[in-house]
Amino acid sequence: MKSEIITVGSEILLGDIVDTNSEYITRQLVELGINCYYHTAVGDNEERLTDTIKRALNRSDIIFLSGGLGPTYDDMTKEVVAKILNLELEFDQVSYDRIVDIFGKSNRVLTPNNRKQALVPKGAKILTNYRGTAPGILIEKDNKIIVLLPGPPSEMYDMFEKSVKPYFMKMTGKTIISHRVYLFDIGESLVEDILEKEMKSLSNPTIAPYSGNNGIYLRITASANSVEEAESLMKPLIDKVCHIFKDNVYSVDGPTLEAAVIKKLTENNLKLSSAESCTGGLLGKRLTDIPGSSKVYEMGLVTYSDAVKHKLLNVKLETLSNYGAVSEETAIEMAGNLLELSDSDVSVAITGIAGPTGATKTKPVGLVYVCVKYKERTLVKTLNLSRNYSNDRERIRSLSASHALKMVLDII
Repeated sequence: MKSEIITVGSEILLGDIVDTNSEYITRQLVELGINCYYHTAVGDNEERLTDTIKRALNRSDIIFLSGGLGPTYDDMTKEVVAKILNLELEFDQVSYDRIVDIFGKSNRVLTPNNRKQALVPKGAKILTNYRGTAPGILIEKDNKIIVLLPGPPSEMYDMFEKSVKPYFMKMTGKTIISHRVYLFDIGESLVEDILEKEMKSLSNPTIAPYSGNNGIYLRITASANSVEEAESLMKPLIDKVCHIFKDNVYSVDGPTLEAAVIKKLTENNLKLSSAESCTGGLLGKRLTDIPGSSKVYEMGLVTYSDAVKHKLLNVKLETLSNYGAVSEETAIEMAGNLLELSDSDVSVAITGIAGPTGATKTKPVGLVYVCVKYKERTLVKTLNLSRNYSNDRERIRSLSASHALKMVLDII
């Protein structure tokens, strides 16, 4: 079956928001074994939206529309689809009762235009919105399937997972399961080169690399008659991948390094503290973004100046004078003295030059030292993170924190 995705909203064409819905739906379709041939973005204009939907119906079997289901005058996706398919809109009391309940619980005023969201094409399947007010809609007509989904990503993701995905899985008669193996500090091209044989020869399960926020991940997918059968097909491949990339794998199905660190600390009943210079608290921020971090993350210091490194962390003045704040020696003292200052089991320190200023010939932009201490072990890494961009500050800071998190996992 051929499918395509249409995102509706002038704000997408104006660049005010990024279309993450198409990316998400496409990934889901790959796992479902449904080919997606087209992505289209169209503004809130009835004529252009009509032309776009008609063109999609002529060339695809399944059309996903995201956005335009709200209560305002420019939300017209549902109305345009109903008009094209010659379907009447009818009032759905169940959907309206949900809208009334949501407004009541949040003490918001329910205006008359919200009634519009409870109008649905006659004969359509209504998809409950558990994260918002606009219900989704699924229409089967003339051997075509049209799925209307809300625009806000949190609502759309939840609806797709709970309603849309089970619908298509039931239709195909197969159980499709995927796992993701997350890797850090290795390039996608190298991973693909190492796994070229598996990627080309395997059909079930399949394996494919993708770029992620912290590095890359390998999506391993299997199709079977049951969850248990699919899992048994994937396990040998997941084990093989984890062995091949044992120095780079940080999680299976856990997309962030910080979540993996919190999980590892919790499992081992350990506490961690951090001392940061060039990252300015980014490491602590990422750790405390994770629910449950308060049980294992004890404290974080941002010791940006040399004076504060000496005053709070007792980094020796001789060390700062002889080697500089950006040095392996300073990083080691920061981490070691932080353990004495705190009641933590693990300490991590970061010091470096994020740029674009402050660099010298011997200490260029992107030079970062990370030190992690745990029990009697000390792990130190010298990083050269610059790509000679005019301003690579954000990337250098983010990678410095990511390397520190991976080092915490490694030392534990």
